[in-house]
Amino acid sequence: MKLIDYRTLGRSGLIVSPLSLGTMTFGTQRWGATDDAAKTIFNQYVDAGGNFIDTADVYAGGRSEELVGQYIADRSLRDRVVLATKFSFSASTGGANAQTGNPNQGGNGRKNIHRALDGSLRRLKTDYIDLYWMHVWDTVTPVEELLQSLGDLVRAGKIRYFAFSDLPAWYATKAATLAQVHHVPGPIALQMEYSLVERTIEQEHVAAARECGLGIVPWSPLAGGFLSGKYERGNGSKKASGDGRLSGANPFGDSKFTDRNWAILDALRAVAGEMDKPVAQVALAWILAQSGVGSVLIGASKTEQLADNIASLDIQFTPQQLQTLTETSAPTSVGIYPLFEPQRQILKNAVFNGTDVQGWR
Repeated sequence: MKLIDYRTLGRSGLIVSPLSLGTMTFGTQRWGATDDAAKTIFNQYVDAGGNFIDTADVYAGGRSEELVGQYIADRSLRDRVVLATKFSFSASTGGANAQTGNPNQGGNGRKNIHRALDGSLRRLKTDYIDLYWMHVWDTVTPVEELLQSLGDLVRAGKIRYFAFSDLPAWYATKAATLAQVHHVPGPIALQMEYSLVERTIEQEHVAAARECGLGIVPWSPLAGGFLSGKYERGNGSKKASGDGRLSGANPFGDSKFTDRNWAILDALRAVAGEMDKPVAQVALAWILAQSGVGSVLIGASKTEQLADNIASLDIQFTPQQLQTLTETSAPTSVGIYPLFEPQRQILKNAVFNGTDVQGWR
């Protein structure tokens, strides 16, 4: 597989690369990429045939969007790339605004969506967004309002498609169902955390995506760098060594450094040793092999990291290697889901047919 082995995203006509370039590292201090490195990474990705660029209005306080917009403009790539960005989070995280309060400067209501989109279009130096992501469920905005707001933007030509990230499966399912029944634009993808050590979405989101024709775009497929192999288990500490994003302040805290995750990393290292491949490549190859995955979101702060990520497209597992990784990392079913396990085991080797959704098999 190569970056030029394009596929449609979900049940849509949007054609994307199997790996999407995430740009959270662009303009970010400490664990991010310098401006020069970011430009080189961007050029390396598109020169290899990649066309799916992912950013957000809050990455580096908007600096990521500015850099992406400039890189696209410098090379006149707007018609070639699939440009994705996100809305939901507040434009201000402190200062006077935090004291006076402006509840409409964040969330998924119509007022904030228009504010956020206007800012993103300006920073990205474009007049339309190819894929506009709801960054996170705000727990407040009705599905009907969100669907109408984003549908109006599609009809106005300001966005081409929209999709959802970090939300309950029921919310995405309701939106997709309403859109289908009323013959209006609906979501085409789900962007959720998904990796060997984080497989929670398999409980409900994967089935919902399959039923609704949504492509899955995993974020953090290397678990914030934990699955890159740069960390070592310590004696009496959750992390003994490792210089990366998880070494300092980060959204995950110490949650990746658990006994279960260390055991998964041990199995990953064993399989990677058999294949003579870096552990990060093997971890990405596993997520690429999962049913329903349309494109995997990758990030890099160095060109070497991007080259390693792209090389994961060439990895092929033996059935035993794939089974080892899948069984070692299997999540624990909760709630009523253990009741379904016997039937799932009976049907696990059945082939899923009768769908035109890219990636489902």
